[in-house]
Amino acid sequence: MKSVLVCAAQAPFITGGAEILVAELRDNLARRGFRVDVVNVPFKWYPVPELVRQALAWRLLDVTESNGTAVDLVIPTKFPSYLVRHPKKVAWLFHQHREAYDLWGTKYCSFTDSPQDLETRDAIRAMDGAALGECEKVYTISRNVARRLSDYNGLHGEALYPPPHHLGRYRCDPAGDYLFYAGRLDRLKRLDLAVDAMTHVKSGAKLKIAGSGPLAEELRKQIEGLGVGDRVELLGFVSADALVDLYAGCRAAYYAPLNEDYGYVTVEAFLSGKPVLTTTDAGGPLEFVTDGETGLVAEPTPAAIADAIDRLWTWPEARLRDAGEAGRRRVADISWDHVIDRLTEGVR
Repeated sequence: MKSVLVCAAQAPFITGGAEILVAELRDNLARRGFRVDVVNVPFKWYPVPELVRQALAWRLLDVTESNGTAVDLVIPTKFPSYLVRHPKKVAWLFHQHREAYDLWGTKYCSFTDSPQDLETRDAIRAMDGAALGECEKVYTISRNVARRLSDYNGLHGEALYPPPHHLGRYRCDPAGDYLFYAGRLDRLKRLDLAVDAMTHVKSGAKLKIAGSGPLAEELRKQIEGLGVGDRVELLGFVSADALVDLYAGCRAAYYAPLNEDYGYVTVEAFLSGKPVLTTTDAGGPLEFVTDGETGLVAEPTPAAIADAIDRLWTWPEARLRDAGEAGRRRVADISWDHVIDRLTEGVR
C-alpha cells in the first residue's frame, strides 16, 4: 500500500472550501486504497512579515517517513504548504498568497508600499518559484490559477478541477423567483454588487444569500440602508439538504467574485441544471460560463448586473432549462476518480 501525505495550511477556527476540499481529497485517496493522512500547520497571515516565518516553518519539516515507513508521495495544496521538501512532490495548487500577486495594490490587499512589505512580497514570490519549481508536477484547481502561476512565476500548471461537496445529490426543480448565492461572505465575493443591483432591478427578482463570514453584518446594514429587505434575504449557514433544495429551486445562481481561483457555485449550479450570472472579471467562473449559452456575463457594476438579472427573468422555462443543461454537460466529466488518477499516476 502506497503512503500519501496531503499538506494543508489551517487557520485555527476557520473552515472553508479549502478545508473541505482537503478532507475530501483525503477520503477519496483512502477509497482508492492509499494509506493517507493530512499534515496541517497552523497558518497566520498577519502582520505581513509573519508570512515569511510561516512559509519557512514548512521548509523545516521532514515528511519523508513516519515511524519507519516511507512516505511515497506528498500533495501540497495552498500557500505555504508547497514549501515542504520531498523527493516525490506533486502539488494540487488551490491558490498562492494572492496579496503578493494579483491583489497587490488593490483595496483587497493588506500589504503597504513600505520597504518591509515590499521585501515580504518579493520573498514570497521567490519562495513560490523555488518550491513549486521543484515539484515533479503542478496541477491547479483551475486554468485561472495556472495562468497566474505562469504570469508571475514562469511555471506551468495543469488544470485539474475538483468536484463539489455534494456530488451526486444535485437536482433540478422548476425555476423559482430568486437568484441564489452560496458560500463565504467576504469582500472578494463582491456580494455588495448584487445587493446594490437589486435597487435597479425592474423585474420581480429576489436574491437569496446562503453562508456566513466576516461581511455578514456589513451586508445586513447595506440591505437595510438600501431598503431592499423585502427582496434580499440573508439565510446564514444552511444544511446540506437545504443547500441542494435552494439550488434546485432557484431561477439562476449569482457568482461574481474578483478573479476567483475556481468557485464551487458555478459547478454546483450547473449540476443543478441552472444558469449562472457572473461578471467579466470573475476569473474561474468564466472557464464554464458562456454569455447567452450557459448563463450571462455582465460588467461588474450594479446597473449592468441588474440589467442581466432582468434579462434572466424574461427567459422562458425552456430557455432556462436549455442553459442549465448546457452547463451540466460542461461539468459532467469532473470526478474524484479523475483527480486521484492524475495526482497519483507516478506512484501506482
